[in-house]
Amino acid sequence: MLVHRIAWLVETGQVAPNGVLAVTFTNKAATQMRARIEAMLNRSLGVMWVGTFHGLAHRMLRLHWRDTDLPEGFQILDSEDQLRMIRRVIRNMELDESQWEPKSIQGFINAQKDEGLRARHVEDRNDFQRGKMRDIYQNYEDNCRRSGLVDFAELLLKAHELLLERDNLLLHYQRRFSHLLVDEFQDTNTIQYAWIRLMAGTTGQVFMVGDDDQSIYGWRGAKIENIHRFSSDFPQVRTFRLERNYRSTGNILAAANALIAHNRGRLGKNLWTSDGDGEPVRLYVAFNEQEEGEFVAGRIGQWIAGGGRRDEVAVLYRVSAQSRVFEERLLRSNIPYRVHGGLRFYERAEIKDALAYLRLMMNRHDDAAFERVVNQPPRGIGARTMEAMRVKSRTEGLSLWSAAQSSMEQGEFATRAAGAMGKFLRLIDALAGDLNGGSGGAPADDWAGVLEDAPVADPAADPDGGAPSREDSLYKIVDGAIRKSGLMHHYQTDKSDRARTRVENLEELVSAVSQFERESVAQPEEPGQGAAVAPLAAFLSHAALEAGESQAEEDSVHLMTLHAAKGLEFPLVFVCGLEEKLFPHQLILLCHI
Repeated sequence: MLVHRIAWLVETGQVAPNGVLAVTFTNKAATQMRARIEAMLNRSLGVMWVGTFHGLAHRMLRLHWRDTDLPEGFQILDSEDQLRMIRRVIRNMELDESQWEPKSIQGFINAQKDEGLRARHVEDRNDFQRGKMRDIYQNYEDNCRRSGLVDFAELLLKAHELLLERDNLLLHYQRRFSHLLVDEFQDTNTIQYAWIRLMAGTTGQVFMVGDDDQSIYGWRGAKIENIHRFSSDFPQVRTFRLERNYRSTGNILAAANALIAHNRGRLGKNLWTSDGDGEPVRLYVAFNEQEEGEFVAGRIGQWIAGGGRRDEVAVLYRVSAQSRVFEERLLRSNIPYRVHGGLRFYERAEIKDALAYLRLMMNRHDDAAFERVVNQPPRGIGARTMEAMRVKSRTEGLSLWSAAQSSMEQGEFATRAAGAMGKFLRLIDALAGDLNGGSGGAPADDWAGVLEDAPVADPAADPDGGAPSREDSLYKIVDGAIRKSGLMHHYQTDKSDRARTRVENLEELVSAVSQFERESVAQPEEPGQGAAVAPLAAFLSHAALEAGESQAEEDSVHLMTLHAAKGLEFPLVFVCGLEEKLFPHQLILLCHI
């Protein structure tokens, strides 16, 4: 749509190429848009501004850095660099990272910037926590300014402020860009819409393409209200409803129209096609996720046997934790697959953390597992302490576990590090005691001291409050390890967007253990081992092998979340997990209560 309009405007002489500002939401889309316009007009359009909001704002700031407080060579912080900067600020303020979680602070700062708010604009509302987060935001801003750094959210905010503060620049751009075109308008946030309004002024012509029914990014700041405000902010607006659909069949569109009609506050449209009804939409009700996975894998097998290609199939789900069942079923059926928009289940950080705890329970001298979880969740064991242990391990030929024990016995740690390391060593011993039916680990009444910084989030999982009995199943031991280690509590108390997904993935890991336990035949016990040791070793091998499977590249089934699938099309699609509180997700439902 935007490509043809821009080509038409230029070809008919209504605007010169340098008078066009076109905004897309990905760099790939921007590159493709420019290439297609140039191909249609058979000419180079290097002077035309085509890009993402962040890319265009960056271009503006590079051109006018002297009019900002930025140095000429300012650098952009990516998300990981930003997180490291925030972590450093929190430490410099002598705050506890377990209470002021860097990822949550990052989300808070970016959300304020997306709303156009500096730290000085944030009201504490008589809320101590909000006031402290504002202080961290202010310190973070000061650090970035001194270092000549900007994060992604800062690009838009700084560009907006530049135009507000420099009337001559604002007038220059309003005169230059007579036509502004924006794709995926329903996904714009507050500062992006404010920037477009400012650039348009009173004379600019704004052409936006958007669909309020496709607004799926509210959780990251997108404001569907921008579409509704557009008519009042630009009173002369003309609306064209594109209701003819060229992708789907009549049956699919009928189902979609019937469902979306229940949404409140829609602009309203009714999709139709002239391509016929096509195959009916089929509904399958499964007893549980395992049966659902079996059904999907079976139908995909039938599709392939009938001459269909694997890469014509998409399995869609609401949250990434759901992929695990489908991954296992497809592996068993020897059907190659590819997970889009995220890591495979056993490659995800929180899953690898949980598995590292289990490995350390089995083998205290597993250095890789030790190093991964010794300070995860954060417990005050810093880089200096870890480096000292590595040196001791290397020079004395000890495992990291033995090096830590030796350093504890010889009083080589600082007081704080000694306390944290002692708790960690006792924690692993206690978890191993659970694995061995209560033998060889901390007694039940010692758990409180081990866990005082990592409370058990779900007392119902361990009603007696003690170590699991010898007869306890493997999944209960794994569930207990995840909770007693503090991993579950760490993510349950995290307010960032990804934390909920991490909690769901950890819960899914427990479900995977339970399923593995039901489906596998326990290996013979070794002398002196508890009943659960052999099954745990078998499960860890199972997880390692699955994680080691290479990601299929070609002619493979596509596994992805619905968000990742936006804009794609496939001949055969499975929409999975249509369950209460999962689809739509319960957090989205709570937002609308």
